[in-house]
Order: sequence, then C-alpha cells, then structure tokens
Amino acid sequence: MKRTKTPWMKAEDFGRSLPPGLGVNLLVTDMAAMEAFCRDVLGARIIYADEDFAAIELLGSIFMLHADHSYLDNSMTGVIAGAETRGAGIELRLYGSDPDAVEKKAAALVHIVRAGSIDKPHGLRECYIVGPDGYVFVPSAQLQA
Repeated sequence: MKRTKTPWMKAEDFGRSLPPGLGVNLLVTDMAAMEAFCRDVLGARIIYADEDFAAIELLGSIFMLHADHSYLDNSMTGVIAGAETRGAGIELRLYGSDPDAVEKKAAALVHIVRAGSIDKPHGLRECYIVGPDGYVFVPSAQLQA
C-alpha cells in the first residue's frame, strides 16, 4: 500500500455499508488520472480517494477504483498482468447521463471519443468515451417518444 493518509472509514465498515445490487471495481494504473476523468468528464463525486483506493458516486451508484499495486496479493493480479487495455468488451453504461455534455468534456480534456453522440434505435442517445486504462464509458439519455 502507498496510502499516506488515514482512510475516511475502515475498509470493513465501507464493505458493510454497500447496498445490495451490482458493484463495479476498476483496477487502474494511475489513480489520479482515473479520478480526474470520473470527476471532470463523467461528473462523478469523489467520496474518498488516496493512492490505493477511491470510492466514487455517479448517478446515484457507488463504484470503486483500486490501484494495481493494491491488488498484488489478489487473484485478479494475473488477469491484468501485461494488459494494455482493461475491460475489453465491457461497456460501463451511464443511464441518465447527458451524452452530448460528456462528449464535449471528454474532447476538451483530450480523451478518446470512440463514437460521438447519436440517437440509437433502442430509444437512447449515447456516445462512447474511452477513459484511462481503456475502459469504455457510455453516457446514455432516453429519447422522447
């Protein structure tokens, strides 16, 4: 661990506080870059962040970031070893997020816009943004009927 400050709560207390449902944890090479992307491009609120871990609130859900070095004794270490792009084939869909606004922020901050905002036949307007470590985020808004 590289943590230099006291966490805002004990890990076991945070784990017990998580509500039932789907959880997302992203393993990242550069914590500061991914935190900035989540905050500045996606509009997330950083609940807590340090050199090892971050808890992030986005659109009413909480997800986590863990630095690669914090997973050295975890079975996921073998999965990420040598991987240039993480989460190949996974889309992190952000329902209720304005794709046009996110696309504009991403472009202004020189992130990859894989596909610009467009109305899709499945009733959503969406775009595809590539964040640090290659994770693909898909902000999506419902189209009016």
